[in-house]
Amino acid sequence: MGTTLSDDSLRARARRALAGRPRGWGWTVFFGPALIAAVAYIDPGNFATNIEAGSRYGYALLWVVLAANLMAMLIQSLSARLGLATGRNLPEMIRERYPRPLVWFYWIQAEIVAIATDLAEFLGAALAFHLLFGLTLLEGALLTGVITYLTLLLYRYGFRLMELIIGAMILAVASGFLLEMLLGRPAPRPFLEGLLIPGFPDGYALYLAAGILGATVMPHVIYLHSALLQRRIPADDDDQRRRLMRYSRLDVIVGMAIAGLINLSILALAAAAFHAQGRTGVATIRDSYQLLAPMLGRELASHLFGAALLLAGLSSSVVGTLSGQVIMQGFVRFTIPLWLRRVVTMAPAIAVILLGISEQRALVASQVILSFGIPFALIPLLTFTADRRLMGNLVNSRAITLIGGLVCALIIALNGYVLVFSLLPH
Repeated sequence: MGTTLSDDSLRARARRALAGRPRGWGWTVFFGPALIAAVAYIDPGNFATNIEAGSRYGYALLWVVLAANLMAMLIQSLSARLGLATGRNLPEMIRERYPRPLVWFYWIQAEIVAIATDLAEFLGAALAFHLLFGLTLLEGALLTGVITYLTLLLYRYGFRLMELIIGAMILAVASGFLLEMLLGRPAPRPFLEGLLIPGFPDGYALYLAAGILGATVMPHVIYLHSALLQRRIPADDDDQRRRLMRYSRLDVIVGMAIAGLINLSILALAAAAFHAQGRTGVATIRDSYQLLAPMLGRELASHLFGAALLLAGLSSSVVGTLSGQVIMQGFVRFTIPLWLRRVVTMAPAIAVILLGISEQRALVASQVILSFGIPFALIPLLTFTADRRLMGNLVNSRAITLIGGLVCALIIALNGYVLVFSLLPH
């Protein structure tokens, strides 16, 4: 992907920090890539699952969101580690290490996953335009395409600018939902019990928990995160590599913590506004927008929700397009113009709208498709980062490899469970 710091002063600050001489806020130059990755954890699919969990079961599944966030920190840290240690991203490593037929299979499935991801993100932004401004879904989709393409054009001015824009969007979404949660006034004791005490109220809660956990790690952002770090800041020796990894790990913790806070706020808001008022059947984004104002007694609540959905959809759509570029260039060394990829990835969303398919059904279908792609990203990531010949002094410890293997196995099993549950008749 070739992401570099275009501003020479930023690169100089990074050099000083790596040498152990950061000045003022010089250490902040290392922050940004994880915020780009964090966008995948607040896309419209996460909105839908957290709203359903909160409205059906109150605060009972907050602990699932917390556990999912801790898993995300580990997985994204491994992805960042791979890019830093090898100077190559995950698709490039797969292309170099795997047989050519398998590489082409990897590319095809990764492209399908990227398109499915963008479908959810695109529909979410289009729905937000519809709810906030009364645009038709088609008009909202076309406007989303134009805005995201114009945002992507800023990439020519350096990726640091893109990091700042996406970071500002995420912070705005976080602020909006924190304010929403305060308006909803969640009950402190049930909130803490749900956050710290694991449990499943019934069988469907297990399915929903599996959906929250399984949808946490998105394949496209694993590919992307390794690309964001591969040539961003060069290190001259092993000591600087270790220091750079420490900064990157902190970046991941901060980025994933913000995403986790947003998801906790969505679930808690649904629990306070709907479940506590006896509205246990709210499961769609559209219903949530329409019901928040009367339930909380403030029209501001609905507008904040819609604005957060819009920012989340736009930012995740931008990141999805960037991920698609990394996937294509990494697996098959081929690049297409951003405008063409934008047109290709928005086509399924336009088709869904024109065919009159429910956006909720489309969101669910996209999550099912995503579940297929997760093992293909996680298994090679864990294998590569455990190989000392590739990773050098940044190789995983045995404990991290073991924990990562268990997390990968759990996520794969849960996604398989969600997939089977979704396909079986009920």
